[in-house]
Amino acid sequence: MGRDTSWNRTIFHVDMDAFYSSIEQREHPEYRGKAVIVGADPREGKGRGVVAACSYVARTFGIHSAMPISQAFRLCPAGIYLRPDFKKYTQVSREIRTIFRSFSGLVEPLSIDEAFLDMSHQVKDAGTALELAQSLKTEIVQTQHLTSSVGIAPSKFIAKIASDLKKPDGLVLVRLDQVQSFLDPLPISRLWGVGPKTETKLSEMEIKTILQLRHFDKRVLVRRFGKLGVHLWRLSNGLDDRPVVENREVKSIGHETTFPEDAWENETLEHALLGLSSRVSQRLCQRGLSGKTITLKLRYSDFTTITRQTTLREALESASDIYSMVRKLLRKFRDPKRKIRLVGVSISSLQLASELTQRQMRLF
Repeated sequence: MGRDTSWNRTIFHVDMDAFYSSIEQREHPEYRGKAVIVGADPREGKGRGVVAACSYVARTFGIHSAMPISQAFRLCPAGIYLRPDFKKYTQVSREIRTIFRSFSGLVEPLSIDEAFLDMSHQVKDAGTALELAQSLKTEIVQTQHLTSSVGIAPSKFIAKIASDLKKPDGLVLVRLDQVQSFLDPLPISRLWGVGPKTETKLSEMEIKTILQLRHFDKRVLVRRFGKLGVHLWRLSNGLDDRPVVENREVKSIGHETTFPEDAWENETLEHALLGLSSRVSQRLCQRGLSGKTITLKLRYSDFTTITRQTTLREALESASDIYSMVRKLLRKFRDPKRKIRLVGVSISSLQLASELTQRQMRLF
C-alpha cells in the first residue's frame, strides 16, 4: 500500500494534562478529584505570587495559571494549595522526554510539559498516525500514570491548536486537506501573536474569526500591524513551514521571587538575591554553561518594573560571582524610598563553559 498523498509532514504536539497538579495527585491519591492549586502560599487570601498550575476541578471555579494566588483563594478557599516541587517535576519531564525519543528521533521541547515530535518518516496515512499517537499516550499512562493530549497535523501551529481542543486526554488529527476547514471557524485568539490588545484591534476591524482574517486584504493588515500582519495572514491561511528543531538554543536563564510582604530592607533583598543567584548557578552547571550579561529585575509595590544589567569581559557561572554583580546593581539602581514587591536574577550572553570549568562544575 502506497503512501497517502494527503500526508506530507506529520507533526505531533504532545501536551501533558495539568502537569504539576497531575503529578501531585499521582503522588497523593487523596487529592484526586479535588481542586488542587500549585503555586504561591495563599495565606488565607493575603498571599502574594501566582498560580503555577491547577487541576481541571480547580478550573471549574474559574482558576487558571498565572492568576494571582489571592484571587484563586477567594474563588476556592477549600482548595488544596501546594508549593511547587520543581525538582520532582523536572525529573518526570526527563522521563517523559525519553518516551518521546523512543517514538521520534526529532523532538523539540517547548517547555517542561510539552514538545513537538516530527513523525514524518513513521507515518504514511491517518490510520498509522492515530495508532502511533495512541501508543505514545498509552506508554505515558503505563509508565508515569499521567495523561497527555496529542495534536496531529502537517505543521507545528496546527498541531499545537489541535492538542488543546479536547483536553484532558485528547487526541485530534487534522489532515492536510482539512487544515482550512479546521481553522476557519476558530476565534482569532487561537492565532500565535494575538494577545488581548491585538484581538481588540482586529475586532474593531470586524475580524473575529480566522476565516474573516483569511479573507481580509493582506495589504491593509500589513499597513496596520507591520510584520505581525504578515505573520497572522500566513497562519490564517495555514502556512507554517517551520521545522521541528532538536536543540533549541537557550538564550537566558533566570529566576524571580515575590515577597510575602513588600520589602525595602537591604538584608531581606540581598538574602533573596543570594538564593536566586544560587538557583541560576545550579542551572548553568547542569547545562555546562556560563554567561557574560547579568540582569537584575525589580518590581516596586505600585507594580512599576525596572531591569538593569551589566556585561562582563569574562563569562561566569558561580553563585557568588552572580550574586556579587546583582548586589552591585541593586545598590546602584534601586530607589531606597520605595518598597519592592519582586526581585529577579537572570544571566544571558551564554556560552559553553571551558573544559576545565565544566570539570569543576561537575565536581561541584
